Amino acid sequence: MEYKSGFFSIIGRPNVGKSTLVNLLTGEKVAIMSPKPQTTRNIIKTVITDSEAQIVFIDTPGIHKPKNKLGDYMLNLALDSLNEVDGVLFLVEATDKEIGPGDRIIIENLNKIKVPVFLIINKIDLIDKESILPLIEKYSGMMSFKQIIPVSALQSETAEIVISEIKKVLKPGPKYFPDDMLTDQPEKVIVQELIREKILLSVKDEVPHGVGVDVILFKEKPEKQLIEIQANIFCERDSHKGILIGKNGAMLKKIGSLARVDIERFLGTKVYLQLWVKVKNDWRNSSLMLNSLGYK
Repeated sequence: MEYKSGFFSIIGRPNVGKSTLVNLLTGEKVAIMSPKPQTTRNIIKTVITDSEAQIVFIDTPGIHKPKNKLGDYMLNLALDSLNEVDGVLFLVEATDKEIGPGDRIIIENLNKIKVPVFLIINKIDLIDKESILPLIEKYSGMMSFKQIIPVSALQSETAEIVISEIKKVLKPGPKYFPDDMLTDQPEKVIVQELIREKILLSVKDEVPHGVGVDVILFKEKPEKQLIEIQANIFCERDSHKGILIGKNGAMLKKIGSLARVDIERFLGTKVYLQLWVKVKNDWRNSSLMLNSLGYK
């Protein structure tokens, strides 16, 4: 049997479960998750390889109306990902009663491409099965999908279902990445994202969208069998800095402790992590700051 491979973009509104699905499909935590919108800010490629095929998934930022240069960057990333892939997984929520403006924008762009599009209706564990039928009918009336797959990204059998359907449309192709590779993200970038995830999960709603993380030191110390990591956390207001640090440094200590656990699990070694909080007013509209934080 001829080996197959392909690239599949995962697209959808914020918080529909794209990163949760990516982690489920790969079997490892390679994309950060939180209940807050716009958690994913960059393109993350993850790779699944077996004896039959190699599938490269491209997790994209949620489609939303931009409010700053960072938002413009994220929107362009998501839509540009449609141009050079072999297929698309379009995620929506089973709890939606109607097709909203965000999903309509996505469908408008999907109708312009010529590759197979799978409609993944996520979070079916939150509804009665019968109530999904009207939603399927509405989406089917807006474009022709290769397959409509109701799933829950929290259930392990979802991975097998989705991968099986994708394999049916894969074309013969090479292995683009080594067998043991899970993601194309450098260790430094994943560390930055793991720190940002803990901020998203730990602090108030008004703070996380204005937070960026920059790892300024990543140094292996073989004699101590650990990696020393130093990172700056950038926020946009002095009041946000106070929240991130907390009383007597309690919040920053909590963020660091939670992040260190995941970083050590990811790197497979002990980590000495130091964090600093700095204020950069309106950094999300600064091209220089966006470039320095990797949003290029």
